[in-house]
Amino acid sequence: MAYKINKLKLNSIQNSHYFIISEANVEEDLKEVVTMRQLLECGVHFGHQTKRWNPKMKKYIFTSRNGIHVIDLQQSMQLINVAYEFVKEIVKNDGTILFVGTKKQAQDAVKEESERSEMPFVNFRWLGGTLTNISTIRQSINKLKDFEKLKESGDFDLLSKKEQSKKTKLYNKLTNMFFGIKSMIKVPSAIFIIDTQKEQLAIKEAKKLNIPIIGVVDTNANPQEIDYPIPANDDAIRAVKLICSIIADAAVSGQSERIVNSASEEGKEREEEKVIENSKEDNKPSDTEKVSSNPVKAEKEDKSKKSDNKNGSLDSKEDNTKVVKEPKTKSKAPSKTTKATEKKSSTVSKKEITKKSTVKSKVDSKETKASSRKTAATASKKATPSKKTASPKKDKGE
Repeated sequence: MAYKINKLKLNSIQNSHYFIISEANVEEDLKEVVTMRQLLECGVHFGHQTKRWNPKMKKYIFTSRNGIHVIDLQQSMQLINVAYEFVKEIVKNDGTILFVGTKKQAQDAVKEESERSEMPFVNFRWLGGTLTNISTIRQSINKLKDFEKLKESGDFDLLSKKEQSKKTKLYNKLTNMFFGIKSMIKVPSAIFIIDTQKEQLAIKEAKKLNIPIIGVVDTNANPQEIDYPIPANDDAIRAVKLICSIIADAAVSGQSERIVNSASEEGKEREEEKVIENSKEDNKPSDTEKVSSNPVKAEKEDKSKKSDNKNGSLDSKEDNTKVVKEPKTKSKAPSKTTKATEKKSSTVSKKEITKKSTVKSKVDSKETKASSRKTAATASKKATPSKKTASPKKDKGE
């Protein structure tokens, strides 16, 4: 039995999902992430007792020996490859995977592998509402961060012994509960669960929020609850560690691909900008291109230059000979722009003439007034001595 992967994007979830279709004659398109020997050495094929089995796991069971079911590792390998590709694709699209394993056999493996892949994890106890009521969970996480700030600042040592003991107890409790999800700001893109029978509360919350589930399914579990089941032994420490390391490797490879893609996109953007700048420089038309692109404008410019040259030569001849000659050829009708300039020049000259006439009239009036004053003064001077001379003659006669 082989498995083919069909890729489909949903509007409800941002990340792309892989849906498994089992077919009889389908070649594997995926690379093998793990070998059969590794699975056998870690005891992944051992199941539970035959009396504790779930009939829905029948298609994943190879046989039973000594009252214990044996899991078909061929299917396990293929489903591990499917889960690997799915996790890699999610992390490449800037998603997060939440590792969940609260049983003793899985606690250390979950913590180590999730820290290696820089992903959130829950390895102590699943609190109700971790996904569905994340706002209240964030409040408890903020308390944990406040305690850490107290210890770093040194104010914790200033407290009394009784207060220190109370706070340390609360701090230890919060670290056990929330240390793994301290950096989880939003709901994760997918959940990886070990022992789906024990983590039923996490599965229900994930289903309520339509979060895809990757789960290690033993012979006593229900594989239909899980979107990406991995039939394997969930009780052996080595088996759990192997599967956790595979999922962590997928997350690490997805992160590296995301970095490479972002760098390549930045390089492409820079190259596109350079190409655009070069194309703009190339598209700037030269003088010859401008003339060739607009022949009508070029002809008009040539004619205007020729007429300017003729007018300049005529003006020079008139200055030298001081004789006005009529042009042999009739000039063309003046354009609108020349008419407008002529009108403006005529209006300016008229204004200047009127100003000069007013100034001259004022000067003339001043001069006439001054001359009239002078004449009046001279006349008065002449009249005064005649009167003085006349008076002594009269006295003599008397």
